[in-house]
Amino acid sequence: MKEQTGKIIKVSGPLVVASGMSGAKMYEVVKVSEKKLIGEIIRLDGDLAFIQVYEDTSGLGPDEPVFRTELPLAVTLGPGLLTSFYDGIQRPLVSLQEKTGAFIARGIEVASIDENKEWDFKPVVKTGDKVVAGDVLGEVVETKLIVHKIMVPVNIKGGIVKNIKSGKFKVNDVVAEVDSHKITMVQKWPIRDPRPVQKKLVPGTPLITGQRIIDTFFPIAKGGAGCIPGPFGAGKTVIQHQLAKWADADVIIFIGCGERGNEMTDVLMEFPELKDPKTGKPLMERTVLIANTSNMPVAAREASVYTGITIAEYFRDMGYNVALMADSTSRWAEAMREISGRLEEMPGEEGYPAYLGSRTAAFYERSGIVKTLGSEAREGSLTVVGAVSPPGGDLSEPVTQNTLRVTKVFWSLEAGLAYRRHFPSINWLTSYSLYTDDLSDFFKKEAADDFSELRVMAMTLLQKESELEEIVRLVGLDALSANEQLVLETSRSLREDFLMQNAFDDIDTYTSLQKQYLMLKSIITFYRASLSALDRGVKLQDIIVLPIKEKIGRSKMTPADKIKDLENLVSEIQKSIDLL
Repeated sequence: MKEQTGKIIKVSGPLVVASGMSGAKMYEVVKVSEKKLIGEIIRLDGDLAFIQVYEDTSGLGPDEPVFRTELPLAVTLGPGLLTSFYDGIQRPLVSLQEKTGAFIARGIEVASIDENKEWDFKPVVKTGDKVVAGDVLGEVVETKLIVHKIMVPVNIKGGIVKNIKSGKFKVNDVVAEVDSHKITMVQKWPIRDPRPVQKKLVPGTPLITGQRIIDTFFPIAKGGAGCIPGPFGAGKTVIQHQLAKWADADVIIFIGCGERGNEMTDVLMEFPELKDPKTGKPLMERTVLIANTSNMPVAAREASVYTGITIAEYFRDMGYNVALMADSTSRWAEAMREISGRLEEMPGEEGYPAYLGSRTAAFYERSGIVKTLGSEAREGSLTVVGAVSPPGGDLSEPVTQNTLRVTKVFWSLEAGLAYRRHFPSINWLTSYSLYTDDLSDFFKKEAADDFSELRVMAMTLLQKESELEEIVRLVGLDALSANEQLVLETSRSLREDFLMQNAFDDIDTYTSLQKQYLMLKSIITFYRASLSALDRGVKLQDIIVLPIKEKIGRSKMTPADKIKDLENLVSEIQKSIDLL
């Protein structure tokens, strides 16, 4: 670090203005005052630097020193990331607690990754091999679920491996030499710069979440971008938690960005207790949690989403499928608005900065399924799901609208459904997924040939129900024909027996793709068979009192090891109605 290069002339909340900063660069990290508070230059005007400080600035005053580092805000990438709890600028909360207690002291510096822990490094190349940027040099078993791949850093073009070691090393020990470059197990990367790739690919595989309304009706592709807007109490956080727990991603990055502290406390308490459904190992062994709650410095909230997505890109570059949950991007946008206001920038719509749209797009566009760098390029994916918290549930506000422009999946949460205890409270009439056509071949191959047909039929019935409800409100149920009443009965079954899902029930919390297909097929089979029965003159009342109707309602509680029962249920439905 250089000697003092500037002096504070103004303090406005998290914004500090310093003079004597000629030669400083945009987004350079500085240390503010003798307390060495971490800050980042976000505007330059002559020799004045406008600095957003990531810690509490109370007590700072004019003439206090500002120290330059000549480095951008970067994260440390290497073994030890998984199972970690970080704040918005990648300071490990557990280490901070050990050092300062329950309250984080200002100016504390803690290594992002444990520098004293030894890891077992196993090389996968040998001396004399030619490597390029992105090639894997060796592997470290970071957890029982994830093998951490030590890659040639992006800023090294490549060369001949002159020396490579094997054995136990600390993260800062040199494990290999490529030409004149000494390579350790860690690398730094600026959080605002996307990590480079060879090329982006077209998504064609869904991210299976085990949530029926998502996987069947509004799927998101691996490498896709989606958003969950909804008012307070509609269940955004629970859906984010469900995706983090059950999505078939290799690595989960969960960012608690500006939400209430008790919500993040639930995550921090719950996740270490959860088991990975595929392996039975603790879920935290493939998870990184970033907590920057509403009572933490507002400037760090703006940085937290970049910190999270940079870590996510790093695991993607290893060839893993990564899912990132940001809860909530509205709080991130509000942090930008506050900083923009203190910079006295011209405000845009509703006081948000004019660059809100470009910043939102730049964040979501870092998602994707990619061909990574390296001579033997791997395929990795980064799926981004952002929760949006529009004030009063108003989806026309700027953050929601800018998010909808750049995401392809829209899961619209509705307060009315939540009040009726219909969870997940995703509105099936206003939500959409633009990946449906791209994923149809996958569902045809992995589930059944008629999966898409059943989905379209179900959506059609739910749409008809919406239209018929208007008529029922005006003239009553008796004015409808038997066929129309059957539509209402089937739609009710779709809503209650298929779309409603209990996140806190051991069986219902996760539904495999095959089980989703059989549940949907049983409901549509009931509708088609009943339609034929009505044509034969059978009364609707005789159909809906059949015991088989109750079995359809209980099908969601069928354990995974008794999936055969659902296959038998489909044929049983047909036989029961044919006997009428």
